[in-house]
Amino acid sequence: MKHYEEWKDRTILIDLQNRFATCYQNPDGSIFYVEPQFYTYLQGYKMLRPESYSKLLCKMDEIVKKNRKVVFVGQEDNPLVETEGAIFLTAMDVADFCQVLVEDKSRGSDYGD
Repeated sequence: MKHYEEWKDRTILIDLQNRFATCYQNPDGSIFYVEPQFYTYLQGYKMLRPESYSKLLCKMDEIVKKNRKVVFVGQEDNPLVETEGAIFLTAMDVADFCQVLVEDKSRGSDYGD
């Protein structure tokens, strides 16, 4: 479990069933988990679109307050956190809600040319 700077003002909850993700509680009682891979992707957005980073964090807060229990996952098909009554979102989901786009500038493969 890692303590992330972005949520240092939140209460950390110890969830022994989900040791690989950090669990936070907001003052209103809403709970969210941050998986390490989600945080890595979030830092990628910070690097590529620094002007939108605070917008992403605000959207995360908004989503948590609305849904009360959220798991921010690295891979939607393979979440590390197992909990009931939560919604599961990737960094791309959050970026899509904010309309923060990152272009794929890879040139692809030369195989078959």
